[in-house]
Amino acid sequence: MSDKKNSNKRSIILFGGIILFALVVKLYSYHWPSIEVKINNNDLKVLVAKESTRLYKGLGGRENLDKYDGMLFVFPSEDQHSIVMRDMKFPIDILWIRDGKVIDIAPNVPIEPNRAETDLIVYFARQDSDFVLEMPAGQVLARNIKIGDSFAVGN
Repeated sequence: MSDKKNSNKRSIILFGGIILFALVVKLYSYHWPSIEVKINNNDLKVLVAKESTRLYKGLGGRENLDKYDGMLFVFPSEDQHSIVMRDMKFPIDILWIRDGKVIDIAPNVPIEPNRAETDLIVYFARQDSDFVLEMPAGQVLARNIKIGDSFAVGN
């Protein structure tokens, strides 16, 4: 009888551990890391998308950026990284960055509600990049950000 009680106890503990682990994994999926970046004299706090699922989702589905100034896409290699307005709810400015410099800008990119994935406009830089920064539309103008401006991660 005692062995059966111990076995039941172990099963309950194991099941509870599995549930707890699944809960932690689910909660982590909602947490996005953030970092400070600097473009010329502009200090920005941005969310970071580095994993493939986050690079794909980006700002899609969000109503706004809350306390953040943008989202930084960190790619594994320099390439022609394209951006689409998948599930976007607000317009953005897109900045492509390479070797610590802003190399291209697409300002005031509009949302594309109810558009099929295959019909979304694809935005490319004119050169390869290793980072893309998305900010709410109008921030490039308001912060006087231009092609050639310096970009740095951290202070």
